[in-house]
Amino acid sequence: MSSRFLDERTYDSGEIVFVEGDQSKEMFIVQEGKVVVTKQVAGNEVFLATLDRGEFFGEMALLESLPRSATCRALGPTRLLAIRSGELLMKIRRDPTFAFEMLQHMSRRIRRLDEEMATALESEKLSREEASRLRMAFESPGKDQG
Repeated sequence: MSSRFLDERTYDSGEIVFVEGDQSKEMFIVQEGKVVVTKQVAGNEVFLATLDRGEFFGEMALLESLPRSATCRALGPTRLLAIRSGELLMKIRRDPTFAFEMLQHMSRRIRRLDEEMATALESEKLSREEASRLRMAFESPGKDQG
């Protein structure tokens, strides 16, 4: 892979990779360590996920050219591989199975979010109006970003 589009970055524990609302256009693959993903919801920081070695994140901003929809920070010493859009396109052209693997991974994320929302609705932790607002925010990223 060309170093023009791709580079390794290291982060100390707690160091921010990117902040919700940033305009950066890279995706990352966790090489070592972990990354925690959070989102601001009604003024509160909400935990979304912990990502381990081999997992990727940041693809939404890269694919949609919209601001970051969440904040990501290193959890312990972490090494990431940063991929810009040009490198991603070349990688997909050379290895179409990579695109399929990304789609599978993204589908699992959507399925998990749907299940979590259904569970929250069942337990009445989340009103139907709140669920509708959250779904609209996830389906239309950037519109609700201040």
